[in-house]
Amino acid sequence: MAILKIARLGHPILLGTAVPIADPRDPEVQRLIADMLETMHDAGGVGLAAPQVHVGLRLLVFRVPPGRVAADPEDLAMEDTALINPELELLPGDPVDGWEGCLSIPGLRARVPRAGRIRYQALDRNGEVVQRVAGGFHARVVQHEVDHLNGVLYPMRMTDFRSFGFTEELARAGVLAG
Repeated sequence: MAILKIARLGHPILLGTAVPIADPRDPEVQRLIADMLETMHDAGGVGLAAPQVHVGLRLLVFRVPPGRVAADPEDLAMEDTALINPELELLPGDPVDGWEGCLSIPGLRARVPRAGRIRYQALDRNGEVVQRVAGGFHARVVQHEVDHLNGVLYPMRMTDFRSFGFTEELARAGVLAG
């Protein structure tokens, strides 16, 4: 496995639309999944999309640490997970604001409105269909990573730029939570 270089804000691949993967079991796809998981862990992240590592494919990896799970029965702790060619449906309900950061925009955080509940379908790393309803942090991570596959970065989702700043400064001011 190898640590991959993360694309930073300003790189054109982050604003493009990723293309579907034809064969999830292709050895190159499997190697990419392993490398992305290693990179995500090395960077201390909870999600990573292929465009963030300079690969324009519809692939993302994520995890939901047990400590991030809320009292929501649809907010499930998840071990390392790969989603190939994910499709996302936002379920009815009011948007929920939550703090987000991004490995491609290091050192910054913002409050971003997201759907509180989602349904997603994708192929897993074995090519099997995965379908889930997710809420809470689980839903937020998947939405953030699927956005990367569509060329959307979290600042594009913001509605109030007063809650956007450097992680260090937000923490010092006592406004950064979650």
